[in-house]
Amino acid sequence: MTLTRKNFEKLGLPVGPYSHVVRHRDTLFTSGFTAFGTDRQKGSASEQTYAVLEQLEFIAEQFGRSLADLIKVTVFVTDPADIPGIRAALSARYKDAVPASALVMVSGLFAPELKVEIEATIAA
Repeated sequence: MTLTRKNFEKLGLPVGPYSHVVRHRDTLFTSGFTAFGTDRQKGSASEQTYAVLEQLEFIAEQFGRSLADLIKVTVFVTDPADIPGIRAALSARYKDAVPASALVMVSGLFAPELKVEIEATIAA
């Protein structure tokens, strides 16, 4: 079994023991992404969701894929009041290619201004 681990400077190189994405056969597994380090880091949950989706789209494109190839996402949310805005952002970007999904409430993320984190599985 061959695994390919990849990091992208554009996304900010990891400061911990993880890879941005691991490819196993025809599937990409991403780490969790947030708006940290983007111009939307202190934005609304909806704005942060768009920033994360742009990062996931960048990863997909590096393997010749797009967000239409999302298989599953796990969305971590810190405030239930943010869920409608997050869902609206996800729906706007997914269009008709809606992946399987899980939504998990968490007490916080690694930086207090972060409201959402998303990890994804993408068909490669």
